[in-house]
Amino acid sequence: EKKKKKAPADAAPKKQAPSADIDASAFDIRVGKIVEVWEHEESEHLWCEKVDLGEGEPRQILSGLRNFYTKEEMQDRTVLVLCNLKSRKLGGVPSHGMVLCASNAAHTEVEFVVPPENAKIGERVTFDGYDGDPEAENKFAKKKMLEKLAPDLKTDENGVVVWKNAKSVTSAGPCIASKGMKGAQVS
Repeated sequence: EKKKKKAPADAAPKKQAPSADIDASAFDIRVGKIVEVWEHEESEHLWCEKVDLGEGEPRQILSGLRNFYTKEEMQDRTVLVLCNLKSRKLGGVPSHGMVLCASNAAHTEVEFVVPPENAKIGERVTFDGYDGDPEAENKFAKKKMLEKLAPDLKTDENGVVVWKNAKSVTSAGPCIASKGMKGAQVS
């Protein structure tokens, strides 16, 4: 018969960090430029993109935007990319990041969220009052930070990207929904 091991009396119980400790500084959102676009061979919904994020080599990212944007509208577009996502396969093709867009609740209207014209490729987007370092990909995934943070990533009444009403910030100003979509979810 197996005996249960008792924890030492002085051992502190394991505590999970409250989600209140996780804030918008965990995001690693960067300014990128789509430098190459092609159709996913097996999915009519996915675009495959190479995105220059100032990292030396462009990242390959897949986006479910074929119902909303043509190849020509994607090519050379300046976008915002959530960079601290682990690489994963979509339709069998590796994708390392997520191009961010604003969408209505029904997901029938979708538009890019974009940096100001003079923002630099690779520049990190932060949010007013949340200046900490972004979380590493592994921690971001393990702690399910995207699931906890994403519901508060939206556009405000002026189409500006906000997290809990804290405005997005770049060296050139705030980021916006490309066509001004107000009160939209950003993902």
